[in-house]
Amino acid sequence: MNNKENEIPIRIVKKKSHGHGHHGGSWKVAYADFVTAMLALFIVLWVLAAGDDVKHAVAEYFQDPSGYMDAVRKGGAGMFDGSERPVLTPPISEDAMRQAQQNRLMRMGHEILREVGDGPHAEIFLDQITFEIIEEGLRIELLETTESIFFDIGTAKLKPEAENVLRTIARQIGQLPNKVIVEGHTDSRQYSSVVGYTNYELSADRANSARRILATNGLRDQQILEIRGYADTRLRNNEDPFDAANRRISIIITYNNYGENNGQQG
Repeated sequence: MNNKENEIPIRIVKKKSHGHGHHGGSWKVAYADFVTAMLALFIVLWVLAAGDDVKHAVAEYFQDPSGYMDAVRKGGAGMFDGSERPVLTPPISEDAMRQAQQNRLMRMGHEILREVGDGPHAEIFLDQITFEIIEEGLRIELLETTESIFFDIGTAKLKPEAENVLRTIARQIGQLPNKVIVEGHTDSRQYSSVVGYTNYELSADRANSARRILATNGLRDQQILEIRGYADTRLRNNEDPFDAANRRISIIITYNNYGENNGQQG
């Protein structure tokens, strides 16, 4: 036999590499997408079951995500404060939160004016409703005229048209969580028809008349924080104590934490 016949043929077999599943990376992407979706679902369910404070804080986060990260880097409490129920810490400063509340209250004020403007006797009432941001919150004032469009002089009985205006205000305020203060003011004409009945009683009675309309048309009982009767001690027009505009009802929509900061019970 020659040498060629004795040689053992050498075969080179090239196996196709199928790889091992645990060495691949595609499954990780799919798993990460699944975990992200589940986390998003849990967060949504948690927010839906949480209180208004958490929902408000979540909304503030989405308005200013970078502010949240800055707060965390500076040692903020983050999502949880260690209490039994998780509380989302608002990621913005008190000044920013106050400004956000002011903007929301003023938008509500514009909506009130729009509704009053669409109602009867709009030309009379629109000029007699004012809005002003004060330390306590948003103050809505219903200013009297010489024609006494809200109350007859010397009485605490609201006129039907004035009740309609208050109903419009009540529907808007009733949608808010904010507490409300109702004030009554008179001019400097002294009330003398009934012995012992003064402008203090009259101003307080007018505030209560307004409160009753508000309470039966949208406001919740726990929203009423105070009823105040100032008589003529806080004149709107100090130069003319008898000016009809001094006779007015003030409705103050307080900031969300006003009652807590002032020791009031909700």
